[in-house]
Amino acid sequence: MSALLATQLASAALLPPLSLVIALAAGLFFYRRRPRLAMSLIVISTCALYTLSTPWMGELLQKSLEIGPAVRPEALASAEAIVVLGGGRRLNSSEYGGDTLNSISLERLRYAARLHRASGLPILVTGGKPDGGSRAEGRIMRQVLEEEYGITPQWVEERARTTWDNALLSAPLLEQAGIQRIALVTHAWHLRRAAPLFQAQGLTVIPAGTQFSSARMGSVFDVLPTPAGLRSSAFALHEWLGILWYKLRSNLA
Repeated sequence: MSALLATQLASAALLPPLSLVIALAAGLFFYRRRPRLAMSLIVISTCALYTLSTPWMGELLQKSLEIGPAVRPEALASAEAIVVLGGGRRLNSSEYGGDTLNSISLERLRYAARLHRASGLPILVTGGKPDGGSRAEGRIMRQVLEEEYGITPQWVEERARTTWDNALLSAPLLEQAGIQRIALVTHAWHLRRAAPLFQAQGLTVIPAGTQFSSARMGSVFDVLPTPAGLRSSAFALHEWLGILWYKLRSNLA
């Protein structure tokens, strides 16, 4: 088993919904022998599943990860390049005849194209093949930029398997070009984990997040459980877990 696969399995077990399913199954298993413990596990897992599935909680958790507002034109004017982090692929997509970008990567790429047109800054795209597939994410990002936006990225990094790799492998490409100050494009909830990794490589980072959270309760539907609400909560908890893991990794290095 590879280290990456082991990390992914551990992450899945610690995050909802699998972690809640495990807790609920444990409660059912112990129901006859340890009824008080069993009921505690069942109630906690059920309440957690409900709460984490509400759009309001999902937005609130994602809001807790944001490190600042949307990038302002004057801040972007001081950047020397735009770096776009891949967010995943759809493998063997039948309608595209092979691997393509998922919705998260497309959201980031669209915003990077907008910033490029506003500033004229060169673009670096980064992403490899962490889960197999035929084409690296960076290569697909370049294709989408060229064919759908008429923009050719200056640099393409195709080996990164994690956010840590994104920073480690992109920094030398930027250094060779004399680039030190970058606008880092990713989701607003991802910047808290991503920005310090690029700063650790000696780069000055201007956070350029997209998809900011509202974290407000506008109607009764915000407190009703939905698949989208659970997805948002899972993304946020994954980020907090990743931040903790990277801090432990840095201390052990």
